[in-house]
Amino acid sequence: MKTYETCRKAYPVFLYKNYDIQDTADELLVTYHFEIPGLSAFAPAWRFPKENRQSLSVQKNRTLQAMIFGLGMVELVSYWKIACPPKVVVSAGPLTREQVLWWKELYYLGLGEFFYTNHIQADPDGFMDLTSDAPDFTGTELPCPAREGFLIPVGGGKDSACTIEMLKQSGHPLKTYIINPRGATLNTVTASGLSMDNSIHAGRTLDPNMLSLNKEGYLNGHTPFSALVAFSSLITAYLHGLKYIALSNESSANESTVAGSMVNHQYSKSFKFEKDFHAYEAAYIRSGIHYFSMLRPLSEFQIAAYFSEAEAYHRIFRSCNAGSKQDIWCGHCSKCLFVFLILSPFLSHAYLTDLFGTDMLEDASMKDCFEKLVGMQNEKPFECVGSRDEVNAAVCLTIERMEQEGEKLPLLLAWYRRQPVYTASFPSRHAFDRYYDPDHLLPEECLRILTGECYGGTLPC
Repeated sequence: MKTYETCRKAYPVFLYKNYDIQDTADELLVTYHFEIPGLSAFAPAWRFPKENRQSLSVQKNRTLQAMIFGLGMVELVSYWKIACPPKVVVSAGPLTREQVLWWKELYYLGLGEFFYTNHIQADPDGFMDLTSDAPDFTGTELPCPAREGFLIPVGGGKDSACTIEMLKQSGHPLKTYIINPRGATLNTVTASGLSMDNSIHAGRTLDPNMLSLNKEGYLNGHTPFSALVAFSSLITAYLHGLKYIALSNESSANESTVAGSMVNHQYSKSFKFEKDFHAYEAAYIRSGIHYFSMLRPLSEFQIAAYFSEAEAYHRIFRSCNAGSKQDIWCGHCSKCLFVFLILSPFLSHAYLTDLFGTDMLEDASMKDCFEKLVGMQNEKPFECVGSRDEVNAAVCLTIERMEQEGEKLPLLLAWYRRQPVYTASFPSRHAFDRYYDPDHLLPEECLRILTGECYGGTLPC
């Protein structure tokens, strides 16, 4: 395995050279050009379906150029991390001093897990010298003229299904957005009853040179994927004339993965990133498109309660990263265990065992993951999982229900029942029933849906 210091010394410069655009009748194809001199060049690509067959005249559209450039700024970090060159030179677009600070913060916090798991002591300022030698964009600002319509990114899990069900009440046009479609994402659209004709499918292609270098032992690890979703969904909403982008990130995404630190696997799902992206778009892109998360005021616990009633999705949703290529629940990872636990207060143990194809709570090998999820270890799993407190609340409620119904507790719940964490958590087991986080960017209409119709007015406003 190559080391951070060795790589930075051997490869001191990273170049974001430019991007090529092919504007065909059916799609917009963008190919980015990055290079680590002396190591490799990279040319990842994105494909965006178009609303109509008209030419976009990208070089005359400053707004669209800023979006495309911004997507490349996120994409570059997946290639930069191969050797972590200390100097990054951007020739594809302009950067003000304020933008440089914005991007460096995204990279530093979005790579928190990467630095942590690779044992890298990265200085928040000195890890990267980011500069631009590019002139300003040409053309005219052309904001999106839309006044309504929602674009809903779909990942195949329970959260985006909940957002779809809630926004179906809005009466506004809904379109779903999928990057590199797979079974669970397509099945979610089908189960929702929305037309597949209104499902927009973008394609992201990684450069094979990156994959080869990873195999050779160059640096590898987690990058802020949700920031890619943000910029790519902005382009998609713009091309299809939609006013809103409705994400499905919840309040508990704000909690750090490593207790007492800023290392958060879900940084680009946090409200901080959502707010920062909202401000960046307003200052430097100015499309007029409103980016927000429909579920931001809620906890994972409340989302699980809502999803437990959405039976049409139960057999088709998938959140397991380990089994994503096969479109299955692997039944042996921390993400599978988390989803099993958070749904346990609301769905029977037998039903969940049937859905997941295995009883993870009878699997002694899952004890380490279980301890991490309930906070008995300093690190949560590096997955998109709920807060420690709400997992404990879910486990306590599940134990309480099973005992009241005379069911035998499975292995891991019986073990947890004997631990001090159970005694500490049990009194607050209802803490998330009426949880509400006021830090959100929901339009007033969406907030009324969330606090009114969807929950029968039971959420505090």
